[in-house]
Amino acid sequence: MNRFRLFLAIMAVLLAQPASSDELRPGYLQIRETGPGAYNLLFKVPARGEDLRLAVYVKLPVGTQDVGLPRASFSDGAYVERRSIRREGGLTGQAVSIEGLSATSTDVLVRVESLAGATQTERLSPTKTAFLVQAVPGPGEVAATYLRLGVEHILFGFDHLLFVLALVILVRDWRRVAVTVTAFTIAHSITLAAATLGFVNVPGPPVEATIALSIMLVSVEILNARRGKPSLTARLPWLVAFGYGLLHGFGFAGALAEVGLPQHAIPIALLFFNLGVEIGQLAFVASVLTAGGLFRTAMARRLELAPIQRTVDRLDVFAAYAIGTVAAFWLIERTSAFFV
Repeated sequence: MNRFRLFLAIMAVLLAQPASSDELRPGYLQIRETGPGAYNLLFKVPARGEDLRLAVYVKLPVGTQDVGLPRASFSDGAYVERRSIRREGGLTGQAVSIEGLSATSTDVLVRVESLAGATQTERLSPTKTAFLVQAVPGPGEVAATYLRLGVEHILFGFDHLLFVLALVILVRDWRRVAVTVTAFTIAHSITLAAATLGFVNVPGPPVEATIALSIMLVSVEILNARRGKPSLTARLPWLVAFGYGLLHGFGFAGALAEVGLPQHAIPIALLFFNLGVEIGQLAFVASVLTAGGLFRTAMARRLELAPIQRTVDRLDVFAAYAIGTVAAFWLIERTSAFFV
């Protein structure tokens, strides 16, 4: 009974995550230069319903004026504001900030496009609420920005982390884990590059729903393997990971599309975003394997080898049911969004 209550408590916490996703979704600010000193501004922030928006506001440099009236609307769970602005001398070298951001739990992705085609990308947060508009970001700045975005995306991409966790549980052996994760990385790198560069165009909602389905399928494979019925996924996990990695790459590309790529440094941005994803992924895998090793060491002091293995198998089954349940919830949620 105690285990059942623990299971229910964990599932309640996991399933509560999507409910609070509105507060965790990032905002988006785009400033596009249309002429000397003239800009179009797009500001999108999370919203609930058609009249409640996150209380964050763009603060522009002194001397900035609106050209015409701002246009605002609520659409797809977001408050969207469009403005045409002008400032003598332009915005280069000036500070732009987001008022109220320090009191929230969200970030704001920023994209500034110049007339020359240069793109500056920033990520503002409750601890970093302002940035300076640059003329042309250097390669080092682009690399650092997209490396950080890649790490943050994987560490806060709970569906991708659950998939990787399911693979680690299924494979167990660290050598096979290394091969499997490498295959997954190579695959998602291929589709990430292809989709980002425009060679392949796949709609986002079906991809997100299929990613949830892939997590469910790996959870089922864990159960089959622990019941002595290993399938192709258990025998050749790297092959299956490669196939699923192609799918997950489209999911990464969707996240990168929200930020965009600097036209003057596309290869650098794409490479370092992918490196960031890989660093975050490897850090997560290392944490899981380390925790598993510590658990086995602690259990070895109390039990013989066979009882330890039975305990680990039970925990694997429990984890498979937990991961599969969350993935099923996501699948239903994302599929139902097709009809809204």
